[in-house]
Amino acid sequence: MEKIMFIETGMGIDVHGQNITKAAIRAVKNAIHFNSMPGIRSVLPGNSLENMKVNVKLAVPCDKDKLEIDAVKEALPYGKVTVEVIDGGMLTTSGIVLEDKGDKNDLMYIVVASVEVGY
Repeated sequence: MEKIMFIETGMGIDVHGQNITKAAIRAVKNAIHFNSMPGIRSVLPGNSLENMKVNVKLAVPCDKDKLEIDAVKEALPYGKVTVEVIDGGMLTTSGIVLEDKGDKNDLMYIVVASVEVGY
């Protein structure tokens, strides 16, 4: 990315089911959910959203091999999206195992996201 204009951060949790992709998508949506960039076109090359680049950094505590990168990319409505996965996030207890929610154990998966927007 030549120029970063915005950095948005968020956190996502899968409380039951131990699904790292769900937690990652929630982190990305949390990062972008409360933002509006009405002037973005005016600073992008060609004044086009087609030229926007989005780099997502995900701090993931486990199951990196199960993370569905394409599903994470689909959570972003615009831009050419790249995803970097790094060590981080958190595993902690939910305090209960709910088999009907898909739990294999009592762990919550917590992912942290940084979403960089630019061109």
